[in-house]
Amino acid sequence: MTRETERAAYAIKMAGRGNDVCLVSSGDPGIYGMAGLALELLKREDAKKIKLEVIPAITAAGACAALLGAPLSNDFAVISLSDLLTERKEIERRLLAAARGDFVIALYNPKSAKRTALLKKAWRIFSRYRKPNTPVGIVKNAYRDGQKIILTTLKDAGSISDIDMTTTIIVGNSKTRVKNGSMLTLRGYHVKN
Repeated sequence: MTRETERAAYAIKMAGRGNDVCLVSSGDPGIYGMAGLALELLKREDAKKIKLEVIPAITAAGACAALLGAPLSNDFAVISLSDLLTERKEIERRLLAAARGDFVIALYNPKSAKRTALLKKAWRIFSRYRKPNTPVGIVKNAYRDGQKIILTTLKDAGSISDIDMTTTIIVGNSKTRVKNGSMLTLRGYHVKN
């Protein structure tokens, strides 16, 4: 963390020397990952001789959704609560828009040791637009050592303290249910059948 630009620049430098290089990023490299930064730096350096291939992977939202059931089976939004690269006001505006739009919302980077206020703000925003019994899935260390899965409600989610930068939170919408221990967002098949 915090050395992404240095890593990407080094990878480009080595590729420019004719080496085959792999720049590894967690999750999907194109979703809050290293692909965008690498492409940005390539453009800056006009490195036309370097062919960059972005290999898709599994996003944190997709991995956590699979552990929870199927909460992303209809429209959803993914919002990072990290204000290191995005201004806090912009994050708050996006939270409000997604909550108003009744999107299922996946929250990345919800809380760090120093940065706790945006998650508290998110809970307040969601509480204005969602019922207290709205399902919330909290997944820490998805598919890694120390994996922890919590299925709770919006009313109780704010009291959970074991949330950090390795946690992804999925907040359901008006069509999200818990069925047989799984979080599910109805897509509309029940209406058609």
